[in-house]
Amino acid sequence: MADYPLSKFHFQVDWGGTRIGFTEASGFTVETEPIEYREGASPEYHKVVMPGMQKHSDITLKRGMMLGDNEFYDWWNTVQLNTIERRDITIKLLNENHDPVVTWQVKNAWPTKVESTDLKADGNEVAIETLVLKHEGLTITYE
Repeated sequence: MADYPLSKFHFQVDWGGTRIGFTEASGFTVETEPIEYREGASPEYHKVVMPGMQKHSDITLKRGMMLGDNEFYDWWNTVQLNTIERRDITIKLLNENHDPVVTWQVKNAWPTKVESTDLKADGNEVAIETLVLKHEGLTITYE
């Protein structure tokens, strides 16, 4: 049997609310910022580069708008100055048996942006809303 790369279209998002189907999840980037340092008496005429703090990109979740479902906006409305409802988010890439093969654990997420759909009189698409999350850490696990 041949080995194929994983497909990305079968996934599940658990975000501390009702089980919601999302059409897109993105922003799983972790980056280590470099620290450049040179001691003044160093015989080398260049800087030493060492790993510094980690930086995480925003997580973006998109889904079709559902009539009467305000869960995105209810969470957004908990954001006030210095008080936020933080949630741990779990995103799982699933195989054909609905078993997770890759899991992304997002720590202490909170909504930084909620975007409603655009409107087009001649459009023939689903109305999509977007939730952008800030967070404090991302762990990736291969099952």
